[in-house]
Amino acid sequence: MARTIMGTKPHETTPLRTKAVGSANTKLEGDALRVRLRQKRSGAYVEGMTRLDAGTHLHGAHSALAAQALMDLIRQELPDVSVEALPIGIVAKCYLGVPYEVHTLSCAGCIIQHFKQGEALPHLMERARSLAQHPEYAFIEVYSSRLVTVTTNGQTAIIDI
Repeated sequence: MARTIMGTKPHETTPLRTKAVGSANTKLEGDALRVRLRQKRSGAYVEGMTRLDAGTHLHGAHSALAAQALMDLIRQELPDVSVEALPIGIVAKCYLGVPYEVHTLSCAGCIIQHFKQGEALPHLMERARSLAQHPEYAFIEVYSSRLVTVTTNGQTAIIDI
């Protein structure tokens, strides 16, 4: 039985609750965020991001639905990363043919866009253009302070900028 100490009444005790590492409520920052972003990406995520050239997303409602599906895929892949720390966008080589060079997924506006050779990409995404064209990378995740290259087998590398 609990006893009174210094005139206070005993309280019922409740178990201490802690957040599980990697739970959706955990907001990773600093080194923990860097370690998480460096982890290998899943096959489903890589496949989803590389299907941007499938063609059904090019116009109207199809584009909006495809962009939203990709945003959902990003959130599923990185559930322990806060919304503020998610990628600004994705840049990948475009396989639609000449004159297209790269395509982007803007995470802020959920917009998929194809860019011709020499056509400027949106703010901060231009820095990923040359990497996206490298045959080793499936796509590049663009963050405000870093790029994360992703290979077709999900391996990642971080480039701080």
